[in-house]
Amino acid sequence: MSGKRSTFLLTMLVFGFAFLYVPILLVIIYSFNEGKLVTVWSGFSFKWYVSLFSNDGMIDAAWNSLRIGVMSATLALAIGTPAGLVMSRFGRFKSRTLFSGMVAAPLVMPEVITGLSLLLLFVTLEQLVGWPAGRGVTTIVIAHTTFCAAYVAVVVQSRLTGMDTSVEEAAMDLGAKPAKIFFVITLPMILPALMAGWLLSFTLSLDDLVIASFVAGPGSTTLPMKVFSSVRLGVSPEINALATLIILAVTILILISSLLILRSEKMRSRTIDPATIDD
Repeated sequence: MSGKRSTFLLTMLVFGFAFLYVPILLVIIYSFNEGKLVTVWSGFSFKWYVSLFSNDGMIDAAWNSLRIGVMSATLALAIGTPAGLVMSRFGRFKSRTLFSGMVAAPLVMPEVITGLSLLLLFVTLEQLVGWPAGRGVTTIVIAHTTFCAAYVAVVVQSRLTGMDTSVEEAAMDLGAKPAKIFFVITLPMILPALMAGWLLSFTLSLDDLVIASFVAGPGSTTLPMKVFSSVRLGVSPEINALATLIILAVTILILISSLLILRSEKMRSRTIDPATIDD
């Protein structure tokens, strides 16, 4: 009976991974297709990578997306981390339900509604105070930070809720101030969650199309907007080449972050392990 169960679980595992990664593998393979039709293999070639790097519009859109992603993820981390800390450490304070609901609202709000509301906000602010002067990279960063901060807050809250507070309590008993406890003890312990929140925010910003379409202006076209406009005219193998480069970059980023998280966990376990300290 256990043998049949193991075979069934292995089959489901293989099917699940195939469902997720076979389409990605096909995109990578067809990025080296010599022909212009993306569904017909005509031979091996790097011509579409050369063509991609000669496409100034696509390169500019990619750089815009990368800049916006880095800025949005960093701001979301700075805003979402205190929010997660408040929800997990401050107990049942007054208006906690309202605060939690406001933090979690962007998670369940349809992107069309979020984009439209932010567009109206920026137009109203421009009429009242003259800022922002038109829509561009700044408005996209603000819009992406708005919903990315909610994801960071949830990730940080989950990490803090499941974390042992005995070390923090011991530091408080020894007279350490709350700010020092956070930066010296809490922050290193939640570093994996911070890295995960930053990567998640960066990915969401890089992937966003709907909200950016509402708040973008001339000269601030993002990569998803450029790809979407290109796909409507017919899928070009350049898109496959671009997707392959993005997959490669994301894979390298994930590997680096995983190594850093693993190193952080090992250092933390060595610090806590009494046997290691005695040695």
